[in-house]
Amino acid sequence: MSATWKNTNRDMFAAFMCDDAALDVLRPVTVDMGWQPEKCNKGGLRNAIQSLSIAASPAILMVDLSESGDPLSDINALAEVCEPGTVVIAVGQVNDVRLYRDLLASGIQDYLLKPLTPGQVRDALVQAQAIFASPKSADGSTAKRHVSTAVVGTRGGCGASTIATSLAWLFSSDNRLPTALLDLDVHFGTGALTLDLEPGRGLTDAIDNPSRIDGLFIERAMIRANDNLAILSAEAPISSPLMTDGSAFVQLEEEFRHAFEMTMIDLPRNMLINFPHLLADVNVVVVVTELTLAGARDAIRLLSWLKTNAKHAETIVVANKVHSGVGEISRSDFEASIERKINYIVPYDVKAAANAAKLGQTFVSANRASKAGAAIRDLGGAIIATGSDGEPVETTAKGKAAKGADKPAGAPGAKTSLLGKFDFKKILPSGKAKAGTPA
Repeated sequence: MSATWKNTNRDMFAAFMCDDAALDVLRPVTVDMGWQPEKCNKGGLRNAIQSLSIAASPAILMVDLSESGDPLSDINALAEVCEPGTVVIAVGQVNDVRLYRDLLASGIQDYLLKPLTPGQVRDALVQAQAIFASPKSADGSTAKRHVSTAVVGTRGGCGASTIATSLAWLFSSDNRLPTALLDLDVHFGTGALTLDLEPGRGLTDAIDNPSRIDGLFIERAMIRANDNLAILSAEAPISSPLMTDGSAFVQLEEEFRHAFEMTMIDLPRNMLINFPHLLADVNVVVVVTELTLAGARDAIRLLSWLKTNAKHAETIVVANKVHSGVGEISRSDFEASIERKINYIVPYDVKAAANAAKLGQTFVSANRASKAGAAIRDLGGAIIATGSDGEPVETTAKGKAAKGADKPAGAPGAKTSLLGKFDFKKILPSGKAKAGTPA
């Protein structure tokens, strides 16, 4: 009910009052305001909910709570049938400051105490009407900046969720930017768990009822981790498969753009496959991988998909859990196989990861002095810079062929085997050198 009002063909005003005395006061005032007195209906909040569930809600709605046994619960039910931007004025006979504050917090504009007076009603309606007369700051010069980042892991366990939660925490805590963290692993997400929070039912409610998603829903459904970070996560029952066309996720991203400056999406690989339109408005895609053969194979496939389906987004490759000694694939061989440079290297630090888990904190929050934490902070700074000045993150220079890319696998135009991209002579140990190459 608190979202920006859009001028549509719906009525300007409607009221639902429980008693004739209130209607006798209200109708002359509405005539003076230039509205039709027939819009003042007999019946309280329950009647309003029934009527608005099948008809468009007005711009200004006055409802009577006198017959309501649980006003707060009934106001929440009213919010489900009201269109975004409806200004609600409640009327009641309970003189309780706590109820007044709770009603205002739920999204209503004002609460009038019975018996009503013409001056009291007129002042409330004039204030409500002034909301729509106030100038809207919609020009491009005053538009709020917003950067949306999706983090995708090449393999399960590569640490994509660790990177996503750490970046969200950095944006909100160190940079003090209003940030939303959307964990799209609906059944096994760890976004809330990492921050020692209960996930709630916000995400599952959004999937089940996409039409309910608006600014008010976002305020109620998201869980606060700090003053600038709100999380939308879930632990849906394993027996309940995900039944959605993805429209709820797109609507959530749209609302995040209005309510936050940064959006961080923890995006599982399967969600990317099923709902490719999730990246339609994403500015940065962080591909997290380990320096392994399977990681290289899936990095090649993901980068190829992004190059075709998300050309507008800046792609950053992050190698996570990189051992200082012997690795499965060296950095140079990995870069040759994916035909581009790795942008950031996050060292493997099992003690730091265990420390963060014990403290119930994000990795970067619990390990500020570690080399891995410093690498994630550098990554976060690059993402913020990309959104603020529009400059892309540094990647492999265009026009320079990657190592090994100039070796044809056959005749021109012939399909190349995926494994043909690897130089196994360099990956496998030889008799003259030690197995593996330092990363």
